[in-house]
Amino acid sequence: MDSDSAAAAEFPKQSIRKRIMKNRAIYAFVLPAFIYFIVFRYFPIYFIQVAFTDYRPTISVWDSVWVGLENYHKLLSTPGFLLALRNTVILAFYKIVIGFPIPIILAIMINEVRNLAFKRVTQTLVYLPHFISWAVIGGIMYSLLSVDTGVVNELLELIGREPIFFLGDRAVYRGVIVASDIWKEMGWGTVLYLAAITNIDPQLYEAAEIDGASRLQQIYHITLAGIKATIVVLLIIRLGRILEVDFEQMLVLNNPMVRPVGDVLDTFVYRVGLQQGRHSVAAAAGLFKTFVAGALVIAADRLSKLIGERGLF
Repeated sequence: MDSDSAAAAEFPKQSIRKRIMKNRAIYAFVLPAFIYFIVFRYFPIYFIQVAFTDYRPTISVWDSVWVGLENYHKLLSTPGFLLALRNTVILAFYKIVIGFPIPIILAIMINEVRNLAFKRVTQTLVYLPHFISWAVIGGIMYSLLSVDTGVVNELLELIGREPIFFLGDRAVYRGVIVASDIWKEMGWGTVLYLAAITNIDPQLYEAAEIDGASRLQQIYHITLAGIKATIVVLLIIRLGRILEVDFEQMLVLNNPMVRPVGDVLDTFVYRVGLQQGRHSVAAAAGLFKTFVAGALVIAADRLSKLIGERGLF
């Protein structure tokens, strides 16, 4: 009797209902996530067709007139679309180039801390901003960066510098957006890297220390090498979201003075789709982002395989 037959004899077939009842605690634990993905990820796929129809809220999607790619022609001719696309790419590029390495560096620094109590306190402090909403952080940013009463400008005045209108000056606005996003998410981004570091065999460090390797050499040749696969996978996922700049952040921190450098695709879709009522054009913009993200993920996956990594697929 082969192994499959033995397994079948040991575990007789059960009905789906009996399996669910037997493992009901596990299914109950998974159910909220399952419902979330069905309602907010899969069900909206039904409305993709809005991007190819002349949709009106007063009629059903199926009764809307099919217009093909006309909405994409309207999208390209809509004032502000190309500017929003440009701003999105620039901000996403800054966040990847500057923001992506920081959680890696932070995870390595936390891992090198030998005082367990200090290590736990540090982890808690750097994780905390992730759980604060952008509405609250927006208020904090306005309080810190205000021209008249902001702490930052008061410090600049103390050293003899002129106050800077951080949230109204186009020259520094993107820097504020990138810096605030890094501050909020860098701690949470270390979670996966710290988990990957814990999977590295400690004997490798002991052997390297016996061979006379310095701590920096151990970090480079053991720690970074051990989490290289994780870095590649997360970078591929990040590239797939290159046209996604945090909508809540931009909605809270954006204002008319910096719109030429702060208007991104998400705020463009919000303005065109909800405020102007051009739902089909907004849907076309959203589907455009999806196609670009998919192409970038596939290209990055192929590139990672060319350099010897596993990739996603």
